[in-house]
Amino acid sequence: MSRGIAVVTFPGSNGDHDALDAFRDGIGAPAELVDYRATDLTGFDAVVVPGGFSYGDYLRCGAIARFAPVMEPLRAFAERGRPVLGICNGFQVLIEAHLLPGALLKNRSLTFHSDWVKLRVESGETAWTGTLGEGEIVRFPVAHGVGNYFADSATLERIEGNGQVVFRYSDEDGESIESANFNGSVNGIAGICNERRNVVGLMPHPERASDPLLGPTDGLKMLSGIRAFLSVPA
Repeated sequence: MSRGIAVVTFPGSNGDHDALDAFRDGIGAPAELVDYRATDLTGFDAVVVPGGFSYGDYLRCGAIARFAPVMEPLRAFAERGRPVLGICNGFQVLIEAHLLPGALLKNRSLTFHSDWVKLRVESGETAWTGTLGEGEIVRFPVAHGVGNYFADSATLERIEGNGQVVFRYSDEDGESIESANFNGSVNGIAGICNERRNVVGLMPHPERASDPLLGPTDGLKMLSGIRAFLSVPA
């Protein structure tokens, strides 16, 4: 029997319950918290690595979490082509675990940034973005101090050429201008996927844009993509 979506929780996670509520209450998909010490993800259809400050961000953001027991079955899950999503700190964890290319550096301003940002959808061809249209503008909140995406020129050329950029920071007209790229990410990159397009990571928080009482709900539209991908009844 399917257990739905696994939301992994590490010591220091703070976006795990936000994600759980967004999936359960926002889009009506089954989801449950999975402890970082778990060694089996059998029965789950998708895995989410949520935001927060896993292990207090000691050494580097995500650098310790990559060695948690749950990461080995998560790696195997991803290698089978199953959907994995990393949000903010989860994106950092997936990069540290080499499930996504590149690196995340300190924001250009060297300060923590918390605000709503606009993103241009670059790819709807992932398990997580199938309900979004290419070129569509969405609004998600950000809350990070280490979100400046970087890749060397060869890696950057490869991911751009393969269409692995999923989101870019933009203005309201969809222009990827310097003023919209608050953290200094190369090419304005806010989110990417792997070559198979089943693993997605992004710095903004779609799960925190899922309740009309709190603001825009573009996150619901994105997260609904996984429900459609998994054929979860509405």
